[in-house]
Formats: sequence, C-alpha cells, structure tokens
Amino acid sequence: MGDLSEWLRGFRDLHERARKRSLTPEESTRYLLMRDELARAMLAAQKISLKPGQVPRRALRVARAIQLDIDVNAIRERSLTLDLSSGGFSTTLARVPAVGDLVDVRLRLPGGEPLACRARVTDIKPLGGSTRVAAQFVDVPAADLEKLEFFILDNVISMISA
Repeated sequence: MGDLSEWLRGFRDLHERARKRSLTPEESTRYLLMRDELARAMLAAQKISLKPGQVPRRALRVARAIQLDIDVNAIRERSLTLDLSSGGFSTTLARVPAVGDLVDVRLRLPGGEPLACRARVTDIKPLGGSTRVAAQFVDVPAADLEKLEFFILDNVISMISA
C-alpha cells in the first residue's frame, strides 16, 4: 500500500500546485499524465469503458449533488445533479426535453461564479414522477472546463483519502 499512498501524496501535491499555477512545464506534463492515470483507474473501478479517442479525465464522473438551473422548452427548472463529469451531467427533471435538444445550463459549483454553458441531451429515462436526463456539455470555455476538472478531481481525491 506504500507505493499507492506515495503516488497519491505526490499527485495531491501536484494537484494543489497546479491549482496555484505553480508547476514547471515538466511537472505540468507529469501532472496531466497522472490525472489520466487516476481517471483510468477510477473508470475501471466504475466499470466505465472509454469510447475511441475519449480522454479519461473527461469521462471520469462523481456522484455529487450540485445545484443546476436548466432551461427546458423556454422554462427554467432548478434541480440537482445526480452525477457530474467535465463532459456532462445527469439530473432528474419534471419537464422532459427530447434527446438531441440543446439546453442552457447554469451549474453552481462551490466557491465560485455559476458556470453557464449549453448542453445536448443524450439520454432520458422515466423515473416515477420525474425523468432522469443525461446531457453532454457543448462548447465549454477552457477556463470553465479546467474548473470542472479540478472540481471532479477534488472529489475523487477526497473519496480516495477518506
């Protein structure tokens, strides 16, 4: 277990320094490789397969309830995410969009301004009186994508460290 805990300590250190933008170019390369390695391990544990060309850290998701405002058919609905990745989310909604619909989304990540973007509905499943909706983010600005990835990794690190 020593090797894994050493690896995690090293990763946690790089992660915190990356947040502060204090990595050297070599450390930055190592950090990105380690992020993908961690994401691959978590995806394997979650039994999630990567699609060809998919980046592991974009597929990595966490079960986390984050406040979400979503405009469905010109009506704003407030909900919570069921799970979240830097590539998309799932939630439950009373109003049902169609698969393929573009929706406006505002995620309220802790400690910052709401992240506003668009998402394309990829799946819907009835759940009693509501519907589980999965959506993929579309055209998320690089800075917001980085915030999402840090948020996801912070959650993964806290799960592993617990």
